[in-house]
Amino acid sequence: MTPVATGVRQTSGPARRLPAGLRLTRLFLASRRVLTCLLILVACAITLRVALQWLPRTGTLSRQIPLTVEAAAAAAIGVTTRSPFGDTERAAGRWLPLLRLAAVVVTTGAALGLLATGAASRHLAGGILDLLRDLGGFAGIALLAAAVVGSGLAWAGPLGYLVVAISAIEGNWTTPWVWPARPPHDHGAAICAVVVFAAGVVVHTLRPARSSARE
Repeated sequence: MTPVATGVRQTSGPARRLPAGLRLTRLFLASRRVLTCLLILVACAITLRVALQWLPRTGTLSRQIPLTVEAAAAAAIGVTTRSPFGDTERAAGRWLPLLRLAAVVVTTGAALGLLATGAASRHLAGGILDLLRDLGGFAGIALLAAAVVGSGLAWAGPLGYLVVAISAIEGNWTTPWVWPARPPHDHGAAICAVVVFAAGVVVHTLRPARSSARE
């Protein structure tokens, strides 16, 4: 028998999937509180600009304060990896690895752009290269901490490393694994920061962050 025309036109597969994909992306970003993270990053950029206005151009404070702001921005990125849905989301979402990757790239890129804007026309010790290296390394530590101890404690990773970095700056350490203590054009320090950031991104993409350390 010939199907009776009902006047309702069925939507093709790709056209039906597009709104569903956009809705999934919107829900994913909302569940991770990405907008809140961006607002925190804006606050970090404003803080950096105000601090650079009053900081001396030389001395340990000229390096410690920007590092503290960068660590705070990375901590916000790490906490944003938290999912309120836990195992249910992991079992049902096949597109989640790509969404996790995209969210990390967007938030890290936004952090870099906002902090660079906040430091524009101001004297930033080490310059933009130092900012890129240190922020990327801090973000990688935050992502790894989220995978190990839980996203709720992801801030402890970059802030703990900040304490080590400040000690390294004051003690003139030479190890490239404490990259904030090294000059901006130190290739070994840059490689270490890139390795940590890449490891954090890969781990977060393939393995979702724990909701807590007990999970």
